Amino acid sequence: MLKRQNPSTPGHSKGLAADGGALSMSHNDSRSFFNLSQLVLSAGQIKPSPALKHSKITYFEVEIVDMQSKKQICIVDKVPPASTLLDVKHKFHKACPQWYPTRVGLQVDRNGPFLKDSVSIQSLAASSIITLYFTDLGQQVGWTTFFLTEYTGPLLIYLLFYIRLSTIYDQVESRKNFRHPVVHLACFCHCLHYIRHLLETLFVHKFSEGHTPLKNMIKGCAFYWGFTSWIAYYINHPRYTPPSFGHKQVSYAALAFLMCEAGNHFINVALAHQTNSGNRTCFPSPTYNPFTWLFLLVSCPNYTYEAGSWISFTVMTQTLPVGIFAFLMVIQMSLWAQKKHKLYLKRFYPEVRRKAAMIPIIF
Repeated sequence: MLKRQNPSTPGHSKGLAADGGALSMSHNDSRSFFNLSQLVLSAGQIKPSPALKHSKITYFEVEIVDMQSKKQICIVDKVPPASTLLDVKHKFHKACPQWYPTRVGLQVDRNGPFLKDSVSIQSLAASSIITLYFTDLGQQVGWTTFFLTEYTGPLLIYLLFYIRLSTIYDQVESRKNFRHPVVHLACFCHCLHYIRHLLETLFVHKFSEGHTPLKNMIKGCAFYWGFTSWIAYYINHPRYTPPSFGHKQVSYAALAFLMCEAGNHFINVALAHQTNSGNRTCFPSPTYNPFTWLFLLVSCPNYTYEAGSWISFTVMTQTLPVGIFAFLMVIQMSLWAQKKHKLYLKRFYPEVRRKAAMIPIIF
């Protein structure tokens, strides 16, 4: 006779315990989730992210404060979140007509940099009210106007001395003395140099946004125009003496000048092509063009070629004013090259770290 199985046997009890345990766990989980929910609700609402906070703001108010006196100039209200700093400058100009947009410099911090016109207002906002510090940048000119004015002057001034105006030289002495061929060659090279600069300003270079103070253009024009007058006066003078080593010195120096001019142009084209293509992730690399191979040695070959042009012009004409001008230009361009080299080291360290700034041998 078979023994009837007792429901309370260990196996059956184990199954019931398992089922009961599952039900108990589900019940406990529900209670835990309910308790956690009550805890979160009692703790308060979670703090929204800045982007969510800004998305609820329909308009911003921009307070313009004078940098020196710290007094409020005006409040630009109803600024949409999608607006840029240039939009704020235009609205500020309507409220204060004496401050046109290119003359206005705005900063978030008093000791901080001036903000670019393309900066989004929403990126500056910590609340619905934004405080910006105002600085009068003075009368401004565009970069294209700056360079066209700076380079047109030397071109015209040199030609006035080349034709030997009666107000500059004695006409009797000018007619008697024969002009050495280097005088004509120097005029050609000088005009070629500044014509190249003018054409590159119009068709090659792409200038960044912004303007420069008018006083900077005045100082640049005074430097270039003044030195051009001094240089042209001596080279085109009726008593000008040719170089000491004659035809060979002139020929080799003129050839070096033309090579440096060509190299400078091709380097500028390569840099402009990199900017236009938007590829700023790597340092410009040399191409099949031999004039671009200088990228292997220096980070600013355009300044190297520019310095070479003026040194060659000094050797070709053998005049003191050209030598002084070339010396000052080399110093100035070396400072510009060092500044750019530091920026290149931050952006393209592996490619630039073994290069010089302007002079190939000096690292």
